[in-house]
Amino acid sequence: MKLVVFGLWHLGCVTAACCAKHVEVVGLDPDASLVANLSSGRPPIAEPGLNDLIAAGLASKQLAFTTDAAAACAGAQLLWVTFDTPVADDDTSDVEAVLAPLRKVLPHLAPGTVVLISSQLPVGTCAKLEGEFPALDFAVSPENLRLGQAIAGFEKADRIVIGLRHERNRPLLESLLGRFTQRLIWMRPESAEMVKHALNGFLALSISFINEIATVCEAFGADAKEVSTGLKSDPRVGERAFVNPGGPFAGGTLARDVVSLSRISQQRGLGLELVPAIKRSNDHHRGWAVKRLQETLGDLSGKRIAILGLTYKPGTDTLRRSLALEVAAKLVAAGATCIAYDPAVRDASHVCPGLLAAASLEEALVGADAAVVSTEWPVFREANWPTLLATMRKPLVLDANGFLRNAVAGISGVRYHSVGQNT
Repeated sequence: MKLVVFGLWHLGCVTAACCAKHVEVVGLDPDASLVANLSSGRPPIAEPGLNDLIAAGLASKQLAFTTDAAAACAGAQLLWVTFDTPVADDDTSDVEAVLAPLRKVLPHLAPGTVVLISSQLPVGTCAKLEGEFPALDFAVSPENLRLGQAIAGFEKADRIVIGLRHERNRPLLESLLGRFTQRLIWMRPESAEMVKHALNGFLALSISFINEIATVCEAFGADAKEVSTGLKSDPRVGERAFVNPGGPFAGGTLARDVVSLSRISQQRGLGLELVPAIKRSNDHHRGWAVKRLQETLGDLSGKRIAILGLTYKPGTDTLRRSLALEVAAKLVAAGATCIAYDPAVRDASHVCPGLLAAASLEEALVGADAAVVSTEWPVFREANWPTLLATMRKPLVLDANGFLRNAVAGISGVRYHSVGQNT
């Protein structure tokens, strides 16, 4: 099988590198500098194990990268669309950023070629493309990329959802995707498109729900962590339910599907009430850290605040839609001196003007009035907190998810706040 992976950012790099262990893969992208770097074994993002996997694919000649759509598509049996769909500040998807380059490539495919769409696009996109390119066969498989754990998640998937129009294409897709899981779930394309909307919408709803419960807990002296344990003990909720009080959902992935569902439903006059309220609730909760700092410290002007972690998640250097940068920007605007330390990012002042960079955890905390835990890097949990807290002017720690609870909360003199606790 010759597989073309079109779109080579996070999802595309992981998809191409993992599939090259099994089939011939050509990675295609219109960005010449991106392709040049990948051809030299340098992916655009940090993901554990990705550099080595790309290097192995290049060395075996199973993996190649190009900007030449005609050459890439010649003889291809499958084109896998893996563009990371851009998300605007208001959480709307830039669908044309994916469809415009795709429309330029599809004419290079032979009739009957299967086009598998994993980019996050609104329900109805597959049918739209079928109308534009009737000679091609389209299918949908919603992406399930986990930042920092992407390769393990891809190679040992819990399940893969596949939306298929024509049964004749099932053996081809099964021969490839069946290498990564035995649980292939088949359905029509529109249902597969809706699975991603519904899944992310449900996860977003769960997070917003428990964080609203946490707000009530803080007011009445209840512990939201204990409430969460009680909820998950009920088999109708379950131990793996997404009901852990903490920070809001960020990064754009969940919000993108909430907004997409809201918009397409509004366009059809469906009058949804619950789904649009998810984003409103989450946006309100995004102010938890700054609000808590103001309640505890008063006027933030002149206060020195340490931001511990900047990336969207640990294990990656991705800053896109990072909540830490949003909090830092609000603190700088309030007149605070904001200094950040992240093991994967040396300086973020180019995306957050006024944010200072620390070379170490110690440098970030010395003389600080407060510390805000933003990214749950394991190195933070392993630090010598009794010594570090002693260097702060006021040992106040805001830790939305309770990541450092066991490491910090028992130390004498520290004020420690997490979501859902009034301490």
